Amino acid sequence: MMNEATLDLLLDVVERLERNITARRCPAICGLAGERDLMLSDYHYLRDDSAAERFERRAAEQARRIRALRWVIAVPMIIAVGPGASLRGRPVSNQALREGEQEAIVWTAFDPSDGIDFGIVAYTRRPNGQPVYHEPEVFTAPLASTAIAPGSTLRDVLLSEPD
Repeated sequence: MMNEATLDLLLDVVERLERNITARRCPAICGLAGERDLMLSDYHYLRDDSAAERFERRAAEQARRIRALRWVIAVPMIIAVGPGASLRGRPVSNQALREGEQEAIVWTAFDPSDGIDFGIVAYTRRPNGQPVYHEPEVFTAPLASTAIAPGSTLRDVLLSEPD
């Protein structure tokens, strides 16, 4: 079970992303909690894997600078359950959802006492396009079938030895 401080950070990041999605913006948002709290966002994250990696490396630099104890990264994506109950993802787009797909906020959270948690906040849309958000769900494995799952680079950089 996620501790209260990490859950609070997760809910803060998710709420910020929900407001952005409702306003038809789709940035990645990363919340860092350390000597001070810091929120970072990037609108190019879903453009390609290198843009996602650059954002996560910048977030890792900031996390080290503020001596972050915990972090959460959340990204709006289209998800579907794949073979073996794996969760596959693709960037959001203006195209209609394919059979079996779901719009969701995909998130990764880290806390030194709890380790890493992965999850989603699924959402559906009313006929007028207004999103209706579900409660956060926790998964035991990261998003599959993508070159870089949200938070992969951030996790690898922060858990490796400092340069």
